[in-house]
Formats: sequence, C-alpha cells, structure tokens
Amino acid sequence: MLHCHDISKRLLPLVTRGGFSLPDHWVWDGSVVRDDHGIYHLFASRWSKAFPMHPGWVFKSEIVRATSATLNGPYTFADVVFTERGSTYWDGKATFNACVRRVGDIYLMFYTGTTYPYAEITPDNLRGEDERYVTAQLNKRIGLAVASSPAGPWTRSETPILNIRPDYFDSALVSNPAPWVHADGSVLLVYKSRPVLGQRWGPQQLGVAYADHFSKSFLRLTQVPLKIGGGFEIEDPHLWWQDGHYELIAKDMTGSVTGEKNAAIHAYSVHGLEWSLCEPAKAYSRRLLWDDGEARQLGSMERPFLFLEDGMPKCLFVAAGDGTRGFSDATRTWIATIPLASE
Repeated sequence: MLHCHDISKRLLPLVTRGGFSLPDHWVWDGSVVRDDHGIYHLFASRWSKAFPMHPGWVFKSEIVRATSATLNGPYTFADVVFTERGSTYWDGKATFNACVRRVGDIYLMFYTGTTYPYAEITPDNLRGEDERYVTAQLNKRIGLAVASSPAGPWTRSETPILNIRPDYFDSALVSNPAPWVHADGSVLLVYKSRPVLGQRWGPQQLGVAYADHFSKSFLRLTQVPLKIGGGFEIEDPHLWWQDGHYELIAKDMTGSVTGEKNAAIHAYSVHGLEWSLCEPAKAYSRRLLWDDGEARQLGSMERPFLFLEDGMPKCLFVAAGDGTRGFSDATRTWIATIPLASE
C-alpha cells in the first residue's frame, strides 16, 4: 500500500527571519536548489512596488536569484536571471513561476512567460484587468531554460515547451509548471490551465504532460483535466517523487477538498494520471505557528515548493503575503520558509 508522508504533522514553526524578501519589490514563486558547494540558490519572481501587486505581476515580473549558506535563509539577492527582452519573443515581457530541478550536472528551469504588443505599461496608465491584462493572461506559455550552474548563464527556449490546445481544457493558457525530472532525464509535468470561455477564460484546472527526456517534445497524457478528490479550481501544483510514486500538493481555491479555502490538498499517483487523496487530504492550513511562539494566518500562502534532502521533505517554501484578503490588500509579500521535522 502506498504511503504518503503526512506533511501537516511535520510542519515546524515558520522562520520569521528566514526566506527571501525585497523592500521595494513584490516577491513570489520560490524554488530552491543546492549546488556542489552546499550553497542554496532560491529563484523567485519580483516586480516593483511602484505597480500594484495585482495585476502588476503579469506585466512586469522578472525572475531573480538569491543565495544562502543555510536552507532556511535568510536569502540575499544575487542577480536578475530573466527580464524583459522585447515583445516579439513569446516570453519577452514577463517571466514567473520558476521551478528549478537538477539532473546530473545540468540545472533545468521550468517557467512561465508571456508577451503583449502594447506600449510601455507604467504605474500611471495601469488600469487593472483591462484588455491588456486579458492579452497578457491569454499569452501565458511554459518554457524551459538550461544551465550548468545555478548562477547561469541560462539558455532559454526560443519557443514554449508547452502551448495551448484549441478546443481542450487548456485552450486559453498554460502556466505554473510543476515538473519532476527523473535520473534518466525523463519528465512528468503537471501544469495549470484554463479553457476559453467567451472572450476570457474558464475555471482553473490541472493537466499533465510527459517527455522521454527534457530535451525532447512534451506530450499530453490526457485529454481531460486531472480529477483530484472531485475538487475544482485547483492551482499552484507542486510535484515530487517519493518511495516509488508521485506526490502532489496544490492550492484548494474553494475549500471543496480540504474544507478550508486556499488550504493545500495532498494527493498521490503511481503514473501521474489517476490521483488519490492522501490521509489526511489537507497538507497545510494558512494558519501557522511562527517561531516567535504565536499562531497567525497568512493572507496569502501560495506557490508551494517542497525541498527534498536525501529524498525526504526537508523544508516548505511558500509565497506569503500579509494581507487579510489574499493579495488584494497585501502591503508585503515574501518567500517564507517552514522547516519540516523528520518523520
């Protein structure tokens, strides 16, 4: 019988002085890899606080790298990895959702990019979810970059590795890549998608693709979205391989699976196609114990990334915000670190 590692019982207090933040930027999308010298490299998205958190991210996000000698941090800004490179590129205007994996001596960064044909968007002319926002959303695609070191240089794909499919559940956009790269270079990739609905899009759903090797084409494994616990509106998947099977945590947008809106579901699968809920089905709540001894609820707790050490979950990284209504009233966002006790 398959055994899920109970994430909920292993969460230690959130590290108040850990993680990664920038005073003048919104920060999101944490992903961590360790190099051969024992240095931890955290990849995140950032965009200037001159723009609102939403929808500034879809127009101005860039991927950055930070480093730390310890897993929990704090992480120090190192450099900008990807920034705007022109609207003629598929990912030329904004990049985000970085998830970095290592196979052998090669580092792989799966990420989302978008582009749009409009004149420069500034804090003064940003008007919320207008037609420019819709265009930027509908142009989201998934790409792959490769490097021999976390410090780069990174060579990114000139075309997406995963595109939309007309008339399917992923006809509007694809984003939020959640890859697992096996030792032979093969990749299972769970991703977020939306179908076209009128002039915009329908509900958030998860799809799955596979490549025999990360350098080869990715093929969809299903023509319908993944069914996990009967829940809908699931996003922000994170995937890993554990004891001969896949495990996944993802944001439960409505609480239909976990009983708590924006908590995280926990599920498992042998081949990545048919998923069953773990016991318990809730991986974590937004209400957490912090290392100052108090329990507090994060306004946002999204984009989970579980760092494994010797094949075991060691630390949970999440995009955190201090608002009371998600990111809509946040004044600060950061990558928070939540250590896990040994099972």
